[in-house]
Amino acid sequence: MHKKIKIRSEIKNLRIVEKIVDDISAEMGIDSNYYGKIMVSTMEAVNNAIVHGNKSDINKEVEIEFEYKGMDLKVSVEDEGNGFNYNEIPDPTLPENIEKLTGRGVFLMRKLADEVRFNEKGNKVTLIFNKVK
Repeated sequence: MHKKIKIRSEIKNLRIVEKIVDDISAEMGIDSNYYGKIMVSTMEAVNNAIVHGNKSDINKEVEIEFEYKGMDLKVSVEDEGNGFNYNEIPDPTLPENIEKLTGRGVFLMRKLADEVRFNEKGNKVTLIFNKVK
């Protein structure tokens, strides 16, 4: 199974992605334990792409791709931004970062997905979920 969409960089378009995750989860019979992990991780990735990657520029798009093979699901999210150095994200669990309002998205993705990969530029993240059924 393969599905690819592009959305404009507007927060309201997160609803479109949420609906697709719901539809794919139902179609694939995704285990309820994985559903939440997939939903939260995907929404964090798309939100980061809209807000941080594309700077909420409605003239820029975010491409989301879902690939299902066997029992594994791969979700890729790519924005049109300049990227970032994903190795330099401060740990949001450290005392000096606890009260900061940002910086938790990548942390959550890494905790919820079985594997998280970034492209070299840092404008595309791939979330891998193993044995989702």
